[in-house]
Amino acid sequence: MGIDAMRRLMRVRLGAWLAVVAMAPAIAAPPAGRVVELDGVRYVDQGLVASGSLAADTVDFLGDTLGSFSSLAVARGSWERRGNAYAATLWTLPDRGRNDPDAGLFYDYPARLERLNLDFSAQGVLRLKPLGGVTLLDFEGRPFTGADPGTGTRVARGHTLPVPMQGVGAGKISLDAESLAFTADGHFYVGDEYTANVYYFDADGRLQGVIEPPPAVVPRRDGALAFGSLKAPQQGRRNNQGVEGMDISPDGRRLFVALQSALVQDSAEGDASGRINTRVLVYDIARDPLPNAPVGHYVVQLPAYRRDGSAAAPDRTAAQSELRAIDDQHFLLLARDGNGLGAGNEDRAVLKQILLVSLAGASNLVGTAYERSNASILARRDATTLRGDIRPAHSTVLIDMLDPAQLARFGLSAGPNERGKTWLSEKWEAMALVPALDKQRPNDWFLLVGNDNDFIARHCVMRGASCDSPIDNDNRLLAYRLTLPAR
Repeated sequence: MGIDAMRRLMRVRLGAWLAVVAMAPAIAAPPAGRVVELDGVRYVDQGLVASGSLAADTVDFLGDTLGSFSSLAVARGSWERRGNAYAATLWTLPDRGRNDPDAGLFYDYPARLERLNLDFSAQGVLRLKPLGGVTLLDFEGRPFTGADPGTGTRVARGHTLPVPMQGVGAGKISLDAESLAFTADGHFYVGDEYTANVYYFDADGRLQGVIEPPPAVVPRRDGALAFGSLKAPQQGRRNNQGVEGMDISPDGRRLFVALQSALVQDSAEGDASGRINTRVLVYDIARDPLPNAPVGHYVVQLPAYRRDGSAAAPDRTAAQSELRAIDDQHFLLLARDGNGLGAGNEDRAVLKQILLVSLAGASNLVGTAYERSNASILARRDATTLRGDIRPAHSTVLIDMLDPAQLARFGLSAGPNERGKTWLSEKWEAMALVPALDKQRPNDWFLLVGNDNDFIARHCVMRGASCDSPIDNDNRLLAYRLTLPAR
């Protein structure tokens, strides 16, 4: 072959190689990204790089409609890279089952973990396949129930726990599972909505112990425990606003527990925009997986927004729905509005963000009246301003999940009427951080974000009964690529 012919062949091969690189997905060669700083450290959002879904009518290992992801975790040791693709086993956590609280309708839904296979293709497609699961059992080896407990309780190993006294789920411990965190030995914690407790299970799903929250967080009405979800308490966690976010620090020493929004006594009077000051508890689990009290207790302020997306005064607080720890002082917090597919209206989503939060410099409320009693952290009950002796954590937005350019890359939209695009669902409640395993970018990570579809499916089954809805709200998973400080 002559020199000119060889040069032509090399140009052809180089052109083909460049074409492949140009077509390669963001998981192989991410762009420069959007840079934010917190505590003088840079974090980079490289953008949305993959999306995938599992049909809303998928049936799980117990024969019920699979209820999507109130929380999720990548099984230890399962995450692997295969060329430019990835694979893993996911543990996902559904909540209390299909229900209609307005109608008082609940199912005797046994709490469980779902096990799924995840394939993360080089084309940016996430594929999910159910692989079975684990039923959660109480101290005596009985299943929990998703049914509302009303005012019913019973004592188990020194803990007063919610139990329906009659009707659906009678005699079983009620559990509305909302957050999940695994320890290095395969044990795991589950955060509960009814009590604001954290339940500790062995690897087989058997309850081992309970972390009860400080007195300020415990829901009470007229002095009595008020674990039910159908009526607001007078103090403590708001009904349906329990332990929505939880994680263990990478070194395994700290357990972070976040309430979905402000406690009743910390809520400003007026509309729902007064619930911005939520609480985050930090427990030392280095030696004891069931500590009696937190070592950290902080205020984190959530975004407020206008439901219709206008610039008028906010009338809503973005509920936090998941927490993932970066180190023992910093974490990601998922804050979202109540708009989107599954909300029962056609309001366009206006706020779904992943915040980067720092506890450095925040006031630690451990041992104070704000922890021991129902003393409010607000300077005035008609405003969200904190008392002068309380400094909240500081935060910044790392990811805007409603960025239209990012959504459009995967055929998604924030509203219901964009032709040919899938309307983003209302409830995004699950996150997991996994390394990109990229030698060229050793500090790159993927953030997996999952929705809670509330069991909404045209063909739904719950404990053998039909629970059909007029729409399908698929189980969906998104993946963002981030550059984080060395962990």
